[in-house]
Amino acid sequence: MSDVKKIATREGYGKALVELGALHPEIVVLDADLAGATKTSMFRDAYPDRFIECGIAEANMMDVAAGLSTLGFVPFASSFAMFAAGRAYDMVRNSIGYPGLNVKVCASHGGISVGEDGASHQMNEDFALMRVIPGMTVMCPSDFVEAQKMVKAAYELNGPVYIRFGRAATPIIHDEDFDFRIGQAEMLQDGTDVTLIATGIVVPEAMEAAKSLAEEGISARVLNMATIKPLDEEAVIKAAQETGHIVTVEEHSIIGGLGEAVASVAEEAPARLHRIGVRDVFGHSGPAAVLLHEFGLDAEGIAKETRRFLEKQK
Repeated sequence: MSDVKKIATREGYGKALVELGALHPEIVVLDADLAGATKTSMFRDAYPDRFIECGIAEANMMDVAAGLSTLGFVPFASSFAMFAAGRAYDMVRNSIGYPGLNVKVCASHGGISVGEDGASHQMNEDFALMRVIPGMTVMCPSDFVEAQKMVKAAYELNGPVYIRFGRAATPIIHDEDFDFRIGQAEMLQDGTDVTLIATGIVVPEAMEAAKSLAEEGISARVLNMATIKPLDEEAVIKAAQETGHIVTVEEHSIIGGLGEAVASVAEEAPARLHRIGVRDVFGHSGPAAVLLHEFGLDAEGIAKETRRFLEKQK
């Protein structure tokens, strides 16, 4: 996909914030000393009076966001996923989730593609942490365009939302007129032998894997599951019934993330399920592309694992 335009999903977040800010004066943005990296600096430069720099105090930031939401503001609180979902979990759960406040927790630098920052910053557990909070909507965009649409949809939704964005530039697979809907899976390609259900920046890799499988006579359906919670159960059951085999792909631990969310639904239909993701280990430092390959999350790895899974079913 070297000829495909690539932009990081976090760039889409920053762009969407600026566009929303022009229309909705009640939007405020909070950051924890990472505005340049999370791209909230775009909003800061456009609307400095509605930007709050909280410093390296992520837990306090979540409490500030919670308080602002009770005054009629719509806060977007941003940091790296390791800090927004990990360090500040207590406050996200008790100050935002428990009272069901209208706060958008937007976390960049999720997954092992954080790369050279290493295991301490490679957050592979955030989907699990956020999924388990009652009432929390959990999403992860596949590209720059979907990121923008997702942020705008999150604003329209009244309630707590968690969105994970990526650090690395990734292929754009959507047109500008793409219609994003929270809780609705997107079929990128139909197939009859197996369904690849992916989320986030590995969606383009799943699409490439499907092309590789097609060359071997394997027909793969590809679903972009951008909303991890609430999951599009109808799409999962339909895929299970029509293809009989499901492979989930996520830049996250196979424990507690997309794979387990799909498994909880797929058990209602006669289908075999296999999860591709980080397998109960920590990551380590290295270039993003190298790490994705090492953990089997690039197109080559996804095709190889899907092929192995299908062989076992014969």
